[in-house]
Amino acid sequence: MFIGEYSHNLDDKGRLAIPIKFRAELKGGAVVTRGLDNCLFLYTRNEWEKLAEKLAALPISQSNSRAFARLMLAGAMDVEVDKQGRVVLPEYLRVFASLKKEVVVAGLYSRLEIWDESKWKAYKTQTEAESGEIAERMAELGI
Repeated sequence: MFIGEYSHNLDDKGRLAIPIKFRAELKGGAVVTRGLDNCLFLYTRNEWEKLAEKLAALPISQSNSRAFARLMLAGAMDVEVDKQGRVVLPEYLRVFASLKKEVVVAGLYSRLEIWDESKWKAYKTQTEAESGEIAERMAELGI
């Protein structure tokens, strides 16, 4: 289970140090892809396979299904954690998420999200300001 929020830096080669507490889960390999809200999603290989199966089963006759599958699957890249606990984020994904030097790695149970630090702070500020409204909408879903 991935939880927590961690600040890290990208190096000049696009390498990101994965928080120590998450490295063991990612030993078997991982997949990074375009996420939502202009961040990247990083999955264990096992979690990625579950998601990819669901995406592949979406009806290709529906344009939203095709678009979402393309966003997630075509943007995906296998990554390995090196001996120093880093993964290389491909340039096209760094550009997509506007990643510069300072990034935030946020644990969201079955995935990690990788955010540009300034975008994360803006998103978090907005979400915290709307937390009451968000909570009400979640109550409608039974949460």
